[in-house]
Amino acid sequence: MTVIYKRVALIGLGLIASSMAHAMKAQGLAAEIVGYAKSPESRAIACEIGFIDHAADTAAEAVRGADLVVLAVPVGAMEAIATEIGPHLAPGATVTDVGSVKQAVIAAVQPHMPEGVHFIPGHPIAGTEHSGPRSGFASLFQNRWWLLTPVPGADPEATRRLRQLCEAMGAKVDEMDAAHHDLVLAVTSHTPHLIAYTMVGVADDLRRVTDSEVIQYSAAGFRDFTRIAASDPTMWRDVFLTNKEATLDILGRFTEELFALQRAIRLGDGDHLHAYFTRTRAIRRGIIEAGQDTSAPDFGRGQPPG
Repeated sequence: MTVIYKRVALIGLGLIASSMAHAMKAQGLAAEIVGYAKSPESRAIACEIGFIDHAADTAAEAVRGADLVVLAVPVGAMEAIATEIGPHLAPGATVTDVGSVKQAVIAAVQPHMPEGVHFIPGHPIAGTEHSGPRSGFASLFQNRWWLLTPVPGADPEATRRLRQLCEAMGAKVDEMDAAHHDLVLAVTSHTPHLIAYTMVGVADDLRRVTDSEVIQYSAAGFRDFTRIAASDPTMWRDVFLTNKEATLDILGRFTEELFALQRAIRLGDGDHLHAYFTRTRAIRRGIIEAGQDTSAPDFGRGQPPG
């Protein structure tokens, strides 16, 4: 592979950033990778593993001279980071992010981008329940979607170059409007996560079922809820607070559907239940056929290597 960026600065060294670094190293896509994380321990681990070439003591130091800056911090921390790095960004640099909410990130970051710096928000739809610098692996983005939401007036060449990087790391890339992105993710990710958190919380509250029974007799469905509910709490707190309208909209629709199913069960309406489950099963098949999961019993979520 050809080097796409000479110097990449990763701000945040968790799952996504570390996986990007592993993928860029594996494919030779960056000549140099610099990393910064608030935690000195995370910086030390990243250097120990070797997915960054060196760690910076501040975000401002990390971005100096970088032609690509990746903001991989919780959405709630974006504005503070953008304020810090803005004056130190190199002319012509591209700044992107990996947050799963886009309108709030644009509002937080764009005002702090100097003239001549290209801000191209992004969102890799890939992840595991693991977090931290040890959680990353090079194949995380293989055959996964990476959504870009370029702001109005974005430089086409800068967008093309970033797209090239994402594709070289194995991702499939699409572009969409930020508001539409936030609605799509409220349906496909944010609301399902909230439901998973709720379901695991319900199990914890049902004192008629002991903790040991919940753990010992968990069927695949509940196990998958717990996998989702194990995701980083800071990240998900920020997601729900910053994608509030879209999430509440979809939660309202979910509540209506739930009431309809409750009524069908109460009335013994087997035809309604069968038709509903047939339709949802078809959606699952579509996800598998699109290559976004497998039909394996573990739902295609084996442990990452290492």
